[in-house]
Amino acid sequence: MLVVLVLLSVMLLGGMALARLTEVGTLASGNTAFREAAVQASEVGLNTVFERIREDIGNEEAAQAGWYWPTIQDADANGIPQLNFDAAPTIAVGPYTVAYVAERMCEGAMPVTQPLRQCLVKQEPQDVESQIFDKEALDPPNSRQFRVTVRVTGPKDTQTWVQSLITRGQ
Repeated sequence: MLVVLVLLSVMLLGGMALARLTEVGTLASGNTAFREAAVQASEVGLNTVFERIREDIGNEEAAQAGWYWPTIQDADANGIPQLNFDAAPTIAVGPYTVAYVAERMCEGAMPVTQPLRQCLVKQEPQDVESQIFDKEALDPPNSRQFRVTVRVTGPKDTQTWVQSLITRGQ
């Protein structure tokens, strides 16, 4: 009888451990689903910033209403700019709230007088055959780089951060 009670106790503890393991697995898969949905929602913010930078910015040297800065802003140890994301524009995507900011990847005093030295640019190679010899090579055409940071707030006040570089050509 004592052996049966010990075996029943061991089986009960094993069953409880298995039930807890199943519960933890369900919670983990739910968290993964929330994270994936938040990353997908961040694409709405990235696309919005891309369109705004292409069409809405008239003067790249001036900040724009809490969402655009012409220079790189101070960032924390994770690379997140130290800006007020609560004042940034937001977009509702289902149960998620998407806030976004953009920074032109330039340093130094404004206005930018030497974009190839002050800013991160995407340079395009020149056609070497068309250059006239005995003359100094021209600087290649360049496109300005912008860092976009998107904060997605979701269910249970979870936050997902996404950063991307986008390019605005000439």
